[in-house]
Amino acid sequence: MADTHQKNHDYHIIAPSPWPFIGSVGAFVLALGGIAYMRYLNAGELHLFGINLVTPWLFVMGIAIVLYCMYGWWSDTIKEGKEGHHTRVVSIHLRYGMIMFIASEVMFFAAWFWAFFDASLFPNDAEQVARAAYTGGIWPPQGIEVLDPLHLPLYNTIILLLSGTTLTWAHHAMLVKDRTGMIAGLALTVALGVLFSFVQAYEYAYAPFGFKDSIYGATFFMATGFHGFHVFIGTVFLAVCLFRAIRGDFDGKNHFGFEAAAWYWHFVDVVWLFLFFTMYVWGSWGGVIHH
Repeated sequence: MADTHQKNHDYHIIAPSPWPFIGSVGAFVLALGGIAYMRYLNAGELHLFGINLVTPWLFVMGIAIVLYCMYGWWSDTIKEGKEGHHTRVVSIHLRYGMIMFIASEVMFFAAWFWAFFDASLFPNDAEQVARAAYTGGIWPPQGIEVLDPLHLPLYNTIILLLSGTTLTWAHHAMLVKDRTGMIAGLALTVALGVLFSFVQAYEYAYAPFGFKDSIYGATFFMATGFHGFHVFIGTVFLAVCLFRAIRGDFDGKNHFGFEAAAWYWHFVDVVWLFLFFTMYVWGSWGGVIHH
């Protein structure tokens, strides 16, 4: 009878989990709260079943539920790994899932690159008279002073390239069981990620153009802003990995959380290189440099 119930496969059937339901509720509340918050900022109204939902607290509640779900779900995943449920097949599927997630992120950024290229390559298109009038038929648009790509953007490029190097050092140190090197490399990577965010915030604060000034500003801030948000998320991922590394969670065999965060960070690095050479260097070519 015992042999009948013995596990003879590499798949792991998880116990009933509340996290998919809680995550769905959190996503719904977050989306509804985001709409309500934007209506709140514009002194508008949002009625649902006779109740005016215009308040910033619904958005805050949605963020809290999503963060709680992320913490609980990933904690359960870590627990399953420590209990030995992450077999060879399960580990492969976890990696496939991360690869598909990064692929979806690639397509997300492809949309913003396409918007920028469409506006910059065809500023005087006969079928886009309104755009031609808006840009003056040239790119960068008339009256726009662009950022110097060899100033803060180049500085941030060096920061991200260095962070990729320190992360690779930490990964290699983990594989050779050098716990001190792994922690030092992760700490430096997190510090460089924070530094990148501060430099970009400073750049945004003193940018000579705004989001609503032109299509140049709109496409620039959407692409670089979403990348900055991904840097923030990646920094949080790596900070969690640093905490887990200090706690001793990673070894040469069980380290998918670290590996997934490293993949994500290297993806952020590559996207920035494309942003730097297209939007900062090529996109500002021939424009008036703001000093």
